[in-house]
Amino acid sequence: MKSILKILLAAGMVAMPNHSCKEKKNKEEETQIQKEVTAKTILGNPDYLAISYGGYRETTREVQPSLAELKEDMKILAAMGIKIVRTYNVQLQQVPNLLRAIRELKEEDPHFEMYVMLGAWIDCKNAWTDLEPDHEVESEQNEGEIARAVALANEYPDIVKIIAVGNEAMIKWATSYYVQPWVILKWVNHLQELKKNDGLPKDLWITCSDDFASWGGGDAAYHTEDLEKLVHAVDYISMHTYAYHNSHYNPEFWGVPEEEEQLSDIEKIGAAMLRAKTFAMAQYDSVSGYIKSLGVEKPIHIGETGWATVSNGHYGPTGSKATDEYKEALYHKHLREWTNDVGISCFYFEAFDEKWKDAHNAKGSENHFGLFTIDGQAKYALWELVDQGIFKGLTRNGNPITKTYDGDTATLMEGVLVPPLKNEQAVTQ
Repeated sequence: MKSILKILLAAGMVAMPNHSCKEKKNKEEETQIQKEVTAKTILGNPDYLAISYGGYRETTREVQPSLAELKEDMKILAAMGIKIVRTYNVQLQQVPNLLRAIRELKEEDPHFEMYVMLGAWIDCKNAWTDLEPDHEVESEQNEGEIARAVALANEYPDIVKIIAVGNEAMIKWATSYYVQPWVILKWVNHLQELKKNDGLPKDLWITCSDDFASWGGGDAAYHTEDLEKLVHAVDYISMHTYAYHNSHYNPEFWGVPEEEEQLSDIEKIGAAMLRAKTFAMAQYDSVSGYIKSLGVEKPIHIGETGWATVSNGHYGPTGSKATDEYKEALYHKHLREWTNDVGISCFYFEAFDEKWKDAHNAKGSENHFGLFTIDGQAKYALWELVDQGIFKGLTRNGNPITKTYDGDTATLMEGVLVPPLKNEQAVTQ
């Protein structure tokens, strides 16, 4: 028997397992993926869907998501085609733990892909204190925040592909903490210098993620010399657009016009959601127009946009009537189709509901922007994916991924309200 085996081996007719060769091949494949994947190649690529992610389960961020919970979430997002997640600060352990979770998932499966747009939070002096915010001076905490972001980008170069300096940090309605553009410019320039001097990976992209108006797409008061310098300094523009909030604050597009009053309720809703899409596209075009007016050609991607599913305030039944899962599903579909078609990355806001954002008001809209509920129920926008079985075997908080409303469309639709008629609309500035 031994002699026959020797003959077969000599003739190459028996393949003996070679674990070292397999491990070498997996490492080579992983290295090749790392070489090819940069911000430049994944932003705007519809094969690399993006989303905003927090992952907090409780009413306070003092309770950090565990490593196991972060892995659980990344598996869910990967199953639905997400490959880039956006985070917001490195003040807490959530992001370091998230990066560790992704690395461990990659070690378990070399084909697992997830990249991070790493947010560094920026504040003005006295932000979030009992003192009056000083919007002309930056917080002394900013330096440490940038340093932590740099350290993480260097520790995880295969995962962190973008650093965003600030989140809605220049828009003046962020009265608790906004800063002047020179602050953002200072730190963007600092990071760009580090790239030049091998202090950061050279293919790492640097941006700031802010409201469309902060990027020059709105009030001309934002058209400052420092903003122009910032446009030149960043690698791309990351802008936010929220038709949802504007259904209250700027509702001209939202009300049902006279020519649509004879439509059925479902047709009125469908038309309103198409106008919401057009609203987002117009804000994108306004930023694009301003950037081009400066003689600059740079990519513009959507750092945030989304639609809440619960509200007892401005956007609920006694307000603009914009809020429910049906409208969220339409908006998500419209924005994904548009941005994928034209090569814009859309960091849809957000993956999972997070109840810490309005901890004292369980039905506050800020708690309900997720495509999933906290306990892992897929909202209407994702019901089709549940039907396709892509979440089979996955759980959140120990719960299998199921549909909201037990998958009963009729029950869901009972809470769906038609936008107000335009001629009856109360305009609030």
